[in-house]
Amino acid sequence: MEALQLMESDVVVAIGPQSSGISHVISHVVNELHVPLLSFGATDPTLSSMQYPYFLRTTPSDHFQMYAIADIVDYYGWREVIAIFVDDDYGRSGISVLGDALAKKRAKISYKAAFSPGDTESKINDLLVEVNLMESRVYVVHVNPDTGLNIFSVAKALNMMGSGYVWIATDWLPSYLDSKDAVDSNTMNILQGVIALRHYTPDTDLKKSFMSKWNNLKYKGSAGHAGFNSYALYAYDSVWLAAHALDVFLNEGGNLSFSYDPKLHDTNGSMLHLASLRVFNGGEQLLQTLLRMNFTGVSGQIQFDPDKHLVHPAYDVLNIVGTGTRRIGYWSNYSHLSVVPPETLYTKPPNISIGSQHIYSVIWPGDTTSTPRGWVFPNNGQPLRIAVPNRVGYKEFASKDKSPQGVRGYCIDVFEAAISLLPYAVPRTYMLYGDGKRNPSYNELVSRVAQNVYDAAVGDITIVTNRTKIVDFTQPYMESGLVVVALVKEAKSNPWAFLKPFTAEMWFVTALFFLFVGAVVWILEHRINSEFRGPPRRQLITVCWFSFSTMFFSHRENTVSSLGRMVLIIWLFVVLIINSSYTASLTSILTVQQLTSGIQGIDSLISSTEPIGIQDGSFALNYLVDELNIAQSRIVKLKNPEAYLRALKLGPKKGGVAAIVDELPYVELFLSNTNCLYRIVGPEFTKSGWGFLSLSFMVSGFPKGLPSCS
Repeated sequence: MEALQLMESDVVVAIGPQSSGISHVISHVVNELHVPLLSFGATDPTLSSMQYPYFLRTTPSDHFQMYAIADIVDYYGWREVIAIFVDDDYGRSGISVLGDALAKKRAKISYKAAFSPGDTESKINDLLVEVNLMESRVYVVHVNPDTGLNIFSVAKALNMMGSGYVWIATDWLPSYLDSKDAVDSNTMNILQGVIALRHYTPDTDLKKSFMSKWNNLKYKGSAGHAGFNSYALYAYDSVWLAAHALDVFLNEGGNLSFSYDPKLHDTNGSMLHLASLRVFNGGEQLLQTLLRMNFTGVSGQIQFDPDKHLVHPAYDVLNIVGTGTRRIGYWSNYSHLSVVPPETLYTKPPNISIGSQHIYSVIWPGDTTSTPRGWVFPNNGQPLRIAVPNRVGYKEFASKDKSPQGVRGYCIDVFEAAISLLPYAVPRTYMLYGDGKRNPSYNELVSRVAQNVYDAAVGDITIVTNRTKIVDFTQPYMESGLVVVALVKEAKSNPWAFLKPFTAEMWFVTALFFLFVGAVVWILEHRINSEFRGPPRRQLITVCWFSFSTMFFSHRENTVSSLGRMVLIIWLFVVLIINSSYTASLTSILTVQQLTSGIQGIDSLISSTEPIGIQDGSFALNYLVDELNIAQSRIVKLKNPEAYLRALKLGPKKGGVAAIVDELPYVELFLSNTNCLYRIVGPEFTKSGWGFLSLSFMVSGFPKGLPSCS
């Protein structure tokens, strides 16, 4: 009411108010009157919207503060926080931005604990008892100073300020502490280990001079605490901003003129004299003048970016210990977390990589320097619901069991072994997925986990791209990939087997080289060596005989020329290699059983039209149809290894299949019982692995940030 009555005077610029709630109301009025509103205390991010064109914030928005908190949460590897906030525009808007900031770090607010500004300690006690039963132990407190200390007082009484808890307070807490001449020891005792953010203001000569003058005025020259917080500095700069802008406005020919707005009129019974309010005609020009101001104040650089935010928003990261606070680092919108003052980083290229983020060690609640893990198993929590495929075939990997555990198999053993290495208990319940009559669809199983029907899944689940988009997998605990299995037959003996070591092309090239070398030696020798002379017929026979006799190193002609001997030595070395290769290949052919198959690999399957067998429920169906463009009519689903044997034995002409495409672990188990009647043909044509999976905020069935069962 007082603010509206003040606006009845001809106002050209307004400074204040201190709260976000009142700023929302006043902003509507100044919009109508075209009066710029400079607020040094309203940090609600929604006030920066286009709905309030004449609102100009001279302090950093909570938007940046919430991103600073998200960076701190990410720095320590926490993935869930509980937000405790006052249920008004200021609290709701800030926590909304925090949720968005955490989402970009793959974290989230697991619970929003809101309370009304006037709630009693009893209601706050009930609220904290409720959040203490939950999983997360990271609390972000975004409240007003008048109720904030009550939260920590109640938390202390509930033993929530001890080891394992993390408390992060927004700038309300340092502002409260800085504004007091002296904080009593009881207050500091309930705040031990808290992390808090405070607006960063550089220690410039101008700031030191201002603080010295303030102390002289307040303490009459004696030393003492300045007794003001960062908001006081921003308020001081807001006054100077208005003064500088008005000076420029008037020097540029601006007019301090006003006019009545016919839309503003009094209503019956109203105490507001709206008809007396006048519109400032130069409001838009003054607003633009304010936006282009650039000077150094006691709080730092006063300049606005295109979004009407102060440039270079930054915060001190504080740790409350003992009787005061210690600065453990800085956060700036330029380079995020660092131990170097922000102004020294502005001259360097921005660097927000993970390796560049640093803050000093923290003394946490409970007087410990060990970083809390940020979670516990909730006291009101339920055991993890872990789905296990109820397989029909290859039960060695995962299947139903009569034991109390209810399941068994290699995959279960791996998971249990990983669980046993964790330093905490993991309550869990295995739940079979599938009717036991056919293998379940693994894509549907993954979707059930994504829909939170199950918390996690353990089994022979292949890590493929479309599944990783909706759930998280551990690192693969077994390598896998698709291979082709086909029937093989023993090759029949062949009297021409001695020709098989070399191809026809190789035989032809070898014979050609024999003749070529013989001709070269004849050219080099026949003029000076009588053994290479005579009638043409005799010379031709000599060349042929000499060439092929070198195969057995039985040539009888002597070489006389140096070049001839060099050619012969090189050729004899080549002949030695040819003989050795031929002998080794022929030996292998004659001694090793030769198995042949009409299918040579996945390429020959693609080019044919014969039916292909796959395991029921396998991702191979989608891969063959969608990636390799194989007609779905060619695909035959098989339930178990016995069905594999029948289909391969019958063959494509009798209702069976030409080959089976399946994952390597299944195939190796299948081949171990087939007496070498079948084998893998061609190379493995996909590379993947098996892993355990869970929701996007879970890994290996546990919240992110916990040790993984990889």
